[in-house]
Amino acid sequence: MLSLCARNLEMQNNKITIVGIGDDGAPGLTQHANEIIRSAKLLVGSASLLARFPEYQGPQEIIGSDLDRLANTIDRSGPGTVVLASGDPLFYGTARFLCDRLGKDRFDVLPHVSSMQLAFARVKESWDEAYLTNLATQPIDRVIERIRTAEKVGVFTSEDTPPQKLAKALLAKGVTYFTAYVCENLGSPDERVTRSAIPDIVNQRFSPLNVMVLVRHPGVPDQHISTHSRRLFGNPDELFRQSKPKRGLLTPSEIRTVALSEMNLKPTSIVWDIGAGSGSVAIEAAQIARSGKVYAIEMDAEDFGLMTENAKLFAVDNLVPVLGEAPTAWGTLPDPDSIFIGGTGRSVTELAASSWKRLQKNGCLVANMMSMEYVVELQQLMIAQWNVEPQLWMIQISRGTYQLEKHRLETSNPNFIVKAIKE
Repeated sequence: MLSLCARNLEMQNNKITIVGIGDDGAPGLTQHANEIIRSAKLLVGSASLLARFPEYQGPQEIIGSDLDRLANTIDRSGPGTVVLASGDPLFYGTARFLCDRLGKDRFDVLPHVSSMQLAFARVKESWDEAYLTNLATQPIDRVIERIRTAEKVGVFTSEDTPPQKLAKALLAKGVTYFTAYVCENLGSPDERVTRSAIPDIVNQRFSPLNVMVLVRHPGVPDQHISTHSRRLFGNPDELFRQSKPKRGLLTPSEIRTVALSEMNLKPTSIVWDIGAGSGSVAIEAAQIARSGKVYAIEMDAEDFGLMTENAKLFAVDNLVPVLGEAPTAWGTLPDPDSIFIGGTGRSVTELAASSWKRLQKNGCLVANMMSMEYVVELQQLMIAQWNVEPQLWMIQISRGTYQLEKHRLETSNPNFIVKAIKE
């Protein structure tokens, strides 16, 4: 009769096993985990993890951060392969990717304590409601926006974004109301935990193996990037930087509000803003489609520069500025759920005709024009060639002013909004 340990090994040989490794290597593993590694048909992992098991004499495959190569390698090698991963492989780790890619039934996972768990334990804070993230996979601007409103934060830093770089970026955004803990080499003999204010982190240096924990100062409100009171959409025109010779070509606040409301935007929408100018529509679309992407296409270099400045001003990290002339500029972009086209002439109809082919089913195209002549031309295209019934609005805004001790109304030029849905 087989012993329990032998039976477990026999069962393990029918699966690919992912073993979580702590900073203390083999001594921190159970006897069973060490036995699994010793009997592996193929041992796969980073060079640093493989180096912790010099007693293993079988074939090895050194694979670093290339997850596609890792998946292909173990898919070919099959059962009996052992993959070494750091900490808990299912916590922002390798196992989650491999199970999704190759199927859960092919794997067994032997977790180690996550370095994130150890970090919170070292600073004696609970982590059940903390915002947890990984700077190796998330844009730093998006992470900072989430940090801004969080009570506690756990961050896996990266070589490209170490603690000092994150601290510098937080300071630039006015986020200083956290106590910072940098936890290095957790579980190893040279473990170190540094407690500091965020400004003091900027000039320090840390081991590459670290986790950063942020704990909000009690009772401190969110610090906004600017004192301006910003809206989700329909922001005053004055909040957007514009080139003075072209001032007035920015889509006015009232027109922008109607256009955005008719674009059928969802939180995950993919949006094209063709002829984005200084970016007012694209920026507000990005604020609405916060988990999506907005591609702002502009051929004028000066306007493109203003658009990127405005995007930073509004801190929209899901807006992608695209410098180039349509339709060439959108050749490699993903197909949109919604398209906005702004312009004053015949080019609007041409751009609509080209972009409609890429619009996804049930997608929405909205165009803003100032000439009735071109409105009719676009309507005819929609009816005759697209076989859709367009919707049309004429919007003319009168704004009150106080002159010579009297209230007057200044009337703007009419704007026309045309909408079509690709059913």
